[in-house]
Amino acid sequence: MPAPDPLAPDALYRRCDPASLPFDTTEEVADLEQIIGQDRAIDALHFGAGMASSGFNLFVLGPNGIGKHTVVRRFLEERAASEATPPDWCYVHNFEEANHPQLLRLPAGTGKRLREDLDNLVDELRAAIPATFESDEYQSRIHELQQEFNQRQEEAFQEIQEEAEGKDITLLQTPAGFTFAPVRDGEVLGPEEFQKLPEDERRQVEADISHLQERLQWVLRQVPKWRKETQEKVREVNREMADFAVGHLIDGLKDDYPEHEGVRRHLDAIQQDVIDHVDQFRHRHQQEEDDGEGYEALLRRYRANILVDNGQLDGAPVVYADLPTHQHLVGRVEHRAQQGALFTDYRLIRPGALHRANGGYLILDVRKVLMQPFAWEGLKRALYAGEVRIESLDQIYSFLATVSLEPAPMPLDVKVVLLGDRFLYYLLAEYDPDFRELFKVQADFEEELPRSDDNNALYARLIGTLVRRDSLRPFDRAAVARVIERASRMADDSERLSLHAGDLADLLSEADFWAGEAGRDQVTADDVQKAVAKQAYRAERVRDRMQEAVQRDIIMIATSGAEVGQINGLAVLQLGGFAFGRPQRITATARLGDGEVVDIERETEMGGPIHSKGVMILSNFLGARYALNRPLSLAASLTFEQSYGMIEGDSASTAELCALLSALAGAPLKQSLAVTGSVNQHGEVQAIGGVNEKIEGFFDTCAGRGLDGTQGVLIPKANVAHLMLREDVRQAAEAGRFAIYPVASVDEAIALLTGLEAGERGGDGQFPEGTINRRVEDRLEELSQLHKRARSDEDDDGDGQSG
Repeated sequence: MPAPDPLAPDALYRRCDPASLPFDTTEEVADLEQIIGQDRAIDALHFGAGMASSGFNLFVLGPNGIGKHTVVRRFLEERAASEATPPDWCYVHNFEEANHPQLLRLPAGTGKRLREDLDNLVDELRAAIPATFESDEYQSRIHELQQEFNQRQEEAFQEIQEEAEGKDITLLQTPAGFTFAPVRDGEVLGPEEFQKLPEDERRQVEADISHLQERLQWVLRQVPKWRKETQEKVREVNREMADFAVGHLIDGLKDDYPEHEGVRRHLDAIQQDVIDHVDQFRHRHQQEEDDGEGYEALLRRYRANILVDNGQLDGAPVVYADLPTHQHLVGRVEHRAQQGALFTDYRLIRPGALHRANGGYLILDVRKVLMQPFAWEGLKRALYAGEVRIESLDQIYSFLATVSLEPAPMPLDVKVVLLGDRFLYYLLAEYDPDFRELFKVQADFEEELPRSDDNNALYARLIGTLVRRDSLRPFDRAAVARVIERASRMADDSERLSLHAGDLADLLSEADFWAGEAGRDQVTADDVQKAVAKQAYRAERVRDRMQEAVQRDIIMIATSGAEVGQINGLAVLQLGGFAFGRPQRITATARLGDGEVVDIERETEMGGPIHSKGVMILSNFLGARYALNRPLSLAASLTFEQSYGMIEGDSASTAELCALLSALAGAPLKQSLAVTGSVNQHGEVQAIGGVNEKIEGFFDTCAGRGLDGTQGVLIPKANVAHLMLREDVRQAAEAGRFAIYPVASVDEAIALLTGLEAGERGGDGQFPEGTINRRVEDRLEELSQLHKRARSDEDDDGDGQSG
């Protein structure tokens, strides 16, 4: 199998020809109205938003920066504009159970009118009721009742006085009360004069006085009763006057709300409460002097608390809650300090996002919801119950029973849309049994767009739209072409474009900045390239220090010569949003043993499971290819030299296998080449990630020491379509000073690395003499024979000792 030729320079990068773009600057490009590349997600949004059945809420999957929030909000707002506007919701005082405020549902815009009407009612009550009780009619009626009481009392005493006078007895009022005394010739008899009267006369006087005292006691007992009756008549007059004062006000309001039975019942309750508390209105001046808060508290009960006002909406609401705490979702009851104590009433009830989004759509970031204590459970409880119940966490979880408001729950009709990454979606789907019952629709966002002429044109319109949205300088066609090329590099695929709108917008803004620094009115390709270079420069301090360590031979990497059992592997490091490649020396040893390939990283617990799997695969490859009919009698070891952290991934398994084959065959490997790619049990080289960063990492190492035309990188053939290499790498390849070789099998890789043919089995089942595969097989056969003789010698020694 011949070694493959290096890739042509045009295979290392897919250019976007500026001439293919039919405009001079983005000023000529129409705004992009459609959402590109997200047909699957939009279809899911259309279904989920229109599905009325329970539990069909949405979870929008995709990485941060993909534009999920913008797309979802735009879609929902367009849809909501054609839907019915939901009602207003108001809390009012419950006159029967003050701790259970009542909830009124009103047509959109009516809540504000009701609040204003009730505020006006309160103002009118302040004036109308006192005026009524200060009127001549009221004063006259009260005076009549008082006169009636006084007259009744006077008549009773007058009757007793007249009867007493008929019997020569008078009624006297003393500081101790009323008393009777005999009278003779108009003079009250004293005790001595009374004793001088004849005994029969004295007895008659005493009997008459006793009778009069009984009548007097009866009258005195009747006075409180008559006073109570008078007071009741006064109260009835007060109620009649209050009813007269407030009745026409209430009736007028009720006429304004003929179809709202809840409002009419509440107005009736206000009217009755005013009548019941008429004395507080009558004596308001005294109350204001003593405790103005008591009088104001009475009036506050007649006002309305608008929980949700949809009067300004034209369609259904679309609400995004950026701080989804439990209270911000389900609402809260606030308190205010009053004379050292906390006080609350129905007017301190505040809505949550679920209230404001009721009848429409609520957008939430699932990560933020999960980070807030009790918010996730509160959201699920509301969706399951179909109502929003405002309860503080103290009420739900406190061990102490306290008296607080328990507002009537609001019926809930909302479509919840969660935004999050795929990891959170699958985590919730696996471990939360409620999740799949409540969020049955997933809208999975694409991260990439196929690169074609039509999609390039759409992407150019997207660039133009973002430029105008952010008020940037116009981009010329060459700049747009360079952005499209950069979008392919962001996607790590020359045949696709990245849909990460956030990263794209950042690139456009930075290019605009550099155009401004250069004093240009338009952004050019040079400005875009400078933005790309500056992004890397700001983030590559660690990479530069590593390259410096390689150049100083602190990290040992050979870029020339040939070594047995030693090869340059390639790794990618991700630090924040910046990824870069670096070479890594891999060494292998092989000796007589029992068929074990030791992965030193795994043995030291510095290798991840995927890396360990790759080593096991190459171990089985050796046995399947070279030792079908005999035991694999070797002990081999593999390690990443100067590695001090976790190794994960199987992208080095091709390099590890080549190093092991070199150690077995005794064939030196070219140190001017680096290798990346995973391998399967059939020796096929498979695609890996980060191919551009890996190539550029080894290129930088070689360029630092001087390119001599022998250096290059072996990559899986399947990764050729992913190449979008830096310009300096492409220039070196075009000049023949650096090469990228696509390999499909380990045989092609070992042939490039050793300069020897790998060899294929002939009709006799043997590899050709002198080929790598033949040398490996011969060495394994030799180890097998040595192993057999060693076992035979051990058996002989055992027999001799036992004899």
